[in-house]
Amino acid sequence: MKPTNLLFIMADEHNRAMMSCSGHPLVKTPNLDALAARGTRFTNAYTNCPICVPARASIATGRYNHDIRYWDNATAYDGRVKGWGHRLQDAGVTVESIGKLHYRRDEDPLGLDVRQVPMYIKDGVGSISAALRDPMPPFDPASKEKPGFAAKACEGESNYTKYDLKVADLACDWLAGDVATEGEKPWCLYVSFLSPHYPLTVPEPFFSMYDPADMPDPKLDPEGGYQRHPWVDVVALRQPHANGLTPEKSRAAMAAYLGLCSFIDHQIGRVLDALEAAGLTDNTRIVYTSDHGENAGARGLWGKSVMYEESTGIPMMVSGPDVPVGEVCDTPVSLVDLYPTITHATGIAPIDAEADLPGRSLFEIAAQGSDPERIAFSQYHASASPTGGFMLRKGKYKFNYYVDYPAELFDLEADPEEENDVGADPAYADICKEYEVLLRQIVDPEVADRQAKDDQNAIVEFHGGREKILNDKMGTQAYTPAPEV
Repeated sequence: MKPTNLLFIMADEHNRAMMSCSGHPLVKTPNLDALAARGTRFTNAYTNCPICVPARASIATGRYNHDIRYWDNATAYDGRVKGWGHRLQDAGVTVESIGKLHYRRDEDPLGLDVRQVPMYIKDGVGSISAALRDPMPPFDPASKEKPGFAAKACEGESNYTKYDLKVADLACDWLAGDVATEGEKPWCLYVSFLSPHYPLTVPEPFFSMYDPADMPDPKLDPEGGYQRHPWVDVVALRQPHANGLTPEKSRAAMAAYLGLCSFIDHQIGRVLDALEAAGLTDNTRIVYTSDHGENAGARGLWGKSVMYEESTGIPMMVSGPDVPVGEVCDTPVSLVDLYPTITHATGIAPIDAEADLPGRSLFEIAAQGSDPERIAFSQYHASASPTGGFMLRKGKYKFNYYVDYPAELFDLEADPEEENDVGADPAYADICKEYEVLLRQIVDPEVADRQAKDDQNAIVEFHGGREKILNDKMGTQAYTPAPEV
């Protein structure tokens, strides 16, 4: 495959079902649809951790979180483990970023030549309160009375949407500039947006694009009698994002989320138009994805942090020279596949230090065609989780393993909405045993759970101990503030 430029575009918290090309009946995403039509879309793509900061550490390094020990929103990527950016730098390939990184701080050796309007964890520290897991902090009953972010959907501009407009502006300017158009070597530009991450504040005309009255009722609603898995119920109780949702506010939240999906699709379209205007389309491969998904009301949940498809599933598509056109690939893929994808696109040969990377180039996977027996893996050790949660997808089955809690098994072929957990059904006992063996070939869940908690306890002590963090409410921001633009 001939080396080319690489345009790597990322959204934040984009549920992979919320695209027209995925078959969603309401959302309008014409630019992502066109991108998928020009290349290959992966239908079974997953995050390796359904929360921002550790997911982005896996993206940067191509490694699973238990290998690199970036666990939560207080342990951000800092360059300690070398990643694809460093490989591009070593090879003399220009590698720059515009937008959200959610790495630790600007002084760190992050493998990026230039970082425009970078967004890091707050004060280089992040959400220390998220590290309070062993033991879990006392539950505050008053939190049940505070409306969650999903109950606050409205029209307007937030600092997040203003930031995304600036990111798109800068990306368009960069693609029209000398670095993009006059260099002899390939380049890599990482363009990273915030939307459709909450707050659910949506600028016009995207707010009016969706009528709340047209929105479906929430799937598997606990108000209708659905019983959440006990591990998931702990997370839901301690992350009350859906507090205060009446049926009317629930529909308004969904309409707002779809509005943000269309808003970010529009910004991506501006960037792709700039690439075309600069005459770079024929010599540039494009990757689009998100760091994790969004529950969007399913099971009474908003946000991410759980192992279901809404949360762990992500959009993933590639296009450009030598990429199969108009194809849909069912092979399970994940964020760790991005490292070899980026080096492959820009013509950088593998080295011995990369031999143990778990990922594979998406361009190779797309060329091979569907391989549903490939494994995708995810894990969660962050905010509100009582123990480590793990997911393994292979073939038609998806296995969710929770330390000290019952496992779940779903047949996604027969039950794509994950409405029927067969993990406790004796007829599926052999499948559960097989998938647990496969999981343990990747990670020892109990060892990883203990390592995460030990590392988190060390961070807590470094910052003054549990009582100080609880009393000072350290790191309790609802979401990371956007840089001023």
